Amino acid sequence: MNSLSYSLSKDSILFNSQDEKFKSPFGATASGENVTFRMLTDISINCLEVSLILKNDKEYEIALIKNGIEKTGDRDYQVWSLNFITPMIAKTIFYHFKLKIGNDNTIFYYGNNSLALGGIGEIYESYPVDYQITLFYKNNSSPNWFKNSVVYQIFPDRFYNGNRDQKINSPKDNSFIYAKWTDTPMYIKNSKNEIARWDFFGGNLKGITQKVSYLKSLNIGTLYLNPIFEASSNHRYDTNNYHQIDPILGTFKDFKNMVKECKKNKIAIILDGVFNHTGKNSLYFKSATQSTSSPFYPWYRFSKYPCEYDSWWGIKDLPCVNELEPSFFKYVIQGKQSVLNHWMRTGIKGWRLDVADELPSFFIESFRYKCKSIDSESIIIGEVWEDASNKISYGQRREYFNGRQLDSVMNYPLRTYLLNFYNGSIDSETLCKYMNSLKENYPRENYYSLYNLLGSHDVKRIKTSVKEIVKASLIDFKYYEAATTRILKSLSLIQFTLPGVPVIYYGDEVGLEGEKDPDNRRTFPWGKEDEYLLKWYRKISFLRDNSKVLKEGEIKFFSPHPDLFAFVRFFPNSKDFIGVISNRNPHKSKIFKLNLKEFLGQFSNNITTDIYRWNDPLIIPTDSSTDFPIKIPPLKTLLFSSKRV
Repeated sequence: MNSLSYSLSKDSILFNSQDEKFKSPFGATASGENVTFRMLTDISINCLEVSLILKNDKEYEIALIKNGIEKTGDRDYQVWSLNFITPMIAKTIFYHFKLKIGNDNTIFYYGNNSLALGGIGEIYESYPVDYQITLFYKNNSSPNWFKNSVVYQIFPDRFYNGNRDQKINSPKDNSFIYAKWTDTPMYIKNSKNEIARWDFFGGNLKGITQKVSYLKSLNIGTLYLNPIFEASSNHRYDTNNYHQIDPILGTFKDFKNMVKECKKNKIAIILDGVFNHTGKNSLYFKSATQSTSSPFYPWYRFSKYPCEYDSWWGIKDLPCVNELEPSFFKYVIQGKQSVLNHWMRTGIKGWRLDVADELPSFFIESFRYKCKSIDSESIIIGEVWEDASNKISYGQRREYFNGRQLDSVMNYPLRTYLLNFYNGSIDSETLCKYMNSLKENYPRENYYSLYNLLGSHDVKRIKTSVKEIVKASLIDFKYYEAATTRILKSLSLIQFTLPGVPVIYYGDEVGLEGEKDPDNRRTFPWGKEDEYLLKWYRKISFLRDNSKVLKEGEIKFFSPHPDLFAFVRFFPNSKDFIGVISNRNPHKSKIFKLNLKEFLGQFSNNITTDIYRWNDPLIIPTDSSTDFPIKIPPLKTLLFSSKRV
């Protein structure tokens, strides 16, 4: 709380944006819907007026009305209330409260907490931090098949070579081919620190097709592929031709066979769409630099033709395009032979949009509209690294979740929060606040469609990140590997039991390691898998795939102790639940005890011998007055359920 000249304690004013007693409905709200606000002020502070300060392009002040006296604890509070209809245009709105207190009409403000995480706020003399309400248009829905699936991400060059002779398809000019599949990837650069030769291992589409049975053993329902279009690099974010499969990956026929095999096994395919930039060697950019009369010349922004031009983050290999330039817009979205039409006709189920925050909103909206008109059950995922509900990009606040843009975003915040909890940067109370903030800010459809990842092609491998945590925790070296495995199991169990769609980055499930790019793009270690970890991933993917409460249930987060993070998945008015408790403390000498009945709260009356820890029934005293502490070993995450799972 800020330093105040007037004597106000934190309990003088009560408001909690995440408690429906104070704001209803919870969280994000449809446009044109009613929102009820309630605030309590201690009668001893003599509050004269309370106003809602609302910001939606313009700033509005709306008075709350007195609505009786309410006793909370041993104090009497004045109740203030307001019914507010949200604007019809679905744009995120921000708000705080203005209070006039005492005979001298002293002005105070009540706003969000200093971390802007929602929930209980703070009292300010000036410049309060705003709360937010994410608005979305009605009938905003994401496809159920995606919400119910487990996703597997593949970097195509590094997964598997399906050629019988193991030869590389159509090696590129001036490229480097590794001698062995097990070699460690590296960049080959010149004296200017530029890529001199792109390196390849030879993974291809036939290889993915041949491993579909492996994907099914992990209960995979969605396959996300990094770019597969013709390009110069191994990552293919430098597209050379949007309509062609990169020859080193195979042919269009190979692609169609892969789609067919996946569809037969009920696996949907999502492609990576790179529409902010093309490759320097693309047929489009080459033509644009040869003549200003080229039909592709308007796609690019030249400052000094033809050598100086706008490029992605200054990387000359990636010239940026004008996404709203009519010919580019038609080429990608509108035309009969558009990129979107061409690939959707093959039977894919959606797209991951690369650098979504650098794509114009109108481009994303148009892309989504066209995609959904072809297949109403298609999915659009955006690459966004922050809380996507309040992202500001190039001075513009983005409205990704207004119901007309993205179904889902890559949930990098989740990865950050969990690693920070386990490395000691934050405690469980703070972790709960971060988790509740995403829950509050994201519309339910988007929240339950979140692309929940622990690893990707753009971050360190999760095992490598965990090893760093273990090394820093001063654990006895002989327990080093065991501690690493325990944390990996804990993180993945949390990932697979949270709302949203769990994602496995190829190789994470078998203990593949790697620092940042290019080391995080090592080849899949066929024949050298960590079978123990793989068995674990098959277990938790089966759990997620067969649990309705994990796919659709509500969630409530708990912080029983700074080292214990817990949550319960449940359906209101149902006895079924799954509870998860994670202990990050690494020391064997410290075993936490938790009162299970206190943790499970509303389900405590159902606790008998029909509660399970995984498949093992717990013998719990039926006397409700008896405490039943649960021991939570170091670096362990326990799961409890009302029935066998």
